[in-house]
Amino acid sequence: MNETLAKPPLTLLLASPRGFCAGVDRAIQIVELAIEKFGPPVYVRHEIVHNRYVVEELERKGAVFVEELDEVPAGAKVIFSAHGVPKSVPEDAKARDLFYLDATCPLVSKVHVEAERLHARGLEILLIGHAGHPEVIGTMGQLPERAVKLIETVADAERFRPADPEKLAFVTQTTLSVDDTAEIVSALRRRFPSIAGPHKEDICYATTNRQEAVKAIAPRAEAVLVIGAPNSSNSMRLVEVAERAGCRYSALVQRASDIDWAALGDVKSVGLTAGASAPDVLVEEVIAAFGERFDVTVEETAAARESVQFKLPRALAG
Repeated sequence: MNETLAKPPLTLLLASPRGFCAGVDRAIQIVELAIEKFGPPVYVRHEIVHNRYVVEELERKGAVFVEELDEVPAGAKVIFSAHGVPKSVPEDAKARDLFYLDATCPLVSKVHVEAERLHARGLEILLIGHAGHPEVIGTMGQLPERAVKLIETVADAERFRPADPEKLAFVTQTTLSVDDTAEIVSALRRRFPSIAGPHKEDICYATTNRQEAVKAIAPRAEAVLVIGAPNSSNSMRLVEVAERAGCRYSALVQRASDIDWAALGDVKSVGLTAGASAPDVLVEEVIAAFGERFDVTVEETAAARESVQFKLPRALAG
């Protein structure tokens, strides 16, 4: 063999767990089963999950994605996305006599219930999260207007002035940075020692596990690629986690075609993971792209094992 044609060696450090979580898997199944049971078209309010590849695959099968319910014709079937919706959305669907299925992740629904329970106790509610994210809009929409105050940063936590420091509670978005959120919660607890919080951590198991998996590979990698969408909160947090874990180059890619090979340079080791909305087929696509340029050895590092499954809506069961 001509040595000049030999590919340079590369170790791909594959994070595990990565990719689909149980909530995303359930949401996609709901759309697929609804199309199968009721026939196309089935309407979906907002992207079912934050991934273009997934959305386009479902469109091919007969899903029609809309921004608001007024785009859904009378008598149609409609599904709400995994991120959750304000209470006004199902109320509107009922008023229009639309048949709807709610694909909200059960772990997001848990946060909704917590917020309502804490509000019912007469507590002022703080939501730690990112402004404009669909999950944040949905959680804030469970309570009356202005009943929830959004806290995005430690600085927000430091300057917040409650109506009554003794009547305060917090909940969090499920897809945040575990470390960032801990800093914000610490600031709130220092300022307001009696603040009530969730019984159990709001940041979901999948977000936590994927961040821990990146922390396990990032110190050994010259670069880390995260497969995911720019509007996917959990994917963007993985990029940040890799940077903080000491990786010199960390980037988000939606597909293999997005890889900036020049930026990677003469690497010998690359970490690879995928956000909770990214299907494994995209991971395989990226591995194949590396295989065209390098003599690849894949090493998988498991930070946790996941066996969570969520039940489907009764209307689709059986």
